[in-house]
Amino acid sequence: MSSSLSVYLLDVTATRALVGSRDGELLAVIRDSFADQLAHADSEFADSIQSGAPTAFEALTAVVDGGPFSDDKNHAFQYGYAYQRVCDLTGSFLDNSCFTPHRGSWLSDVDEGLTALGVTAVSVADFDYGMLPEPLPWTDTPSCGEWTHEQCVRALEQFEATKRAVDASGQAPPLEPEIVEAVMQCLGWLRHAAARPGFGVIGFRF
Repeated sequence: MSSSLSVYLLDVTATRALVGSRDGELLAVIRDSFADQLAHADSEFADSIQSGAPTAFEALTAVVDGGPFSDDKNHAFQYGYAYQRVCDLTGSFLDNSCFTPHRGSWLSDVDEGLTALGVTAVSVADFDYGMLPEPLPWTDTPSCGEWTHEQCVRALEQFEATKRAVDASGQAPPLEPEIVEAVMQCLGWLRHAAARPGFGVIGFRF
């Protein structure tokens, strides 16, 4: 079974602050902008909704209002998808072609490539093992992780330091071409974030 990433450039602090903001205007915009998507999601998860899970818009309302949330852990996925829609509306979608689809240990393999290039401030596996903002309940799918602006800036500094060392020595770390391509895509995300004060990356694994 394969997985995929959805990765967004946005102001991480401002986006987290939307959870529990009780912003009715935001809810109305999401409802109108994602009407077809919300209807499709309700159709796809009709059995879960019939068993008591919130509809897509009910989950969105709970996310923006800060609750209430279902006590059934099997329904928590709806709040993860709702938060992803908030990010989809407020952020800019970043190219994730190296990560969609992916299988097995791919995220960890890319992290090893980043580490080989001296980049340890961020990890793509964070998108697999991260947490939704509080007070949203934990869910395995979609999982969510974030890179803060400070982490992105530090990661680029680490890469540039390694690049200078490689240029001086002529010795580049031996990496598979597909790993190099994925690492370069991550560096593109980092550059976008570092260029905008306060902006970082939020990613979802589905």
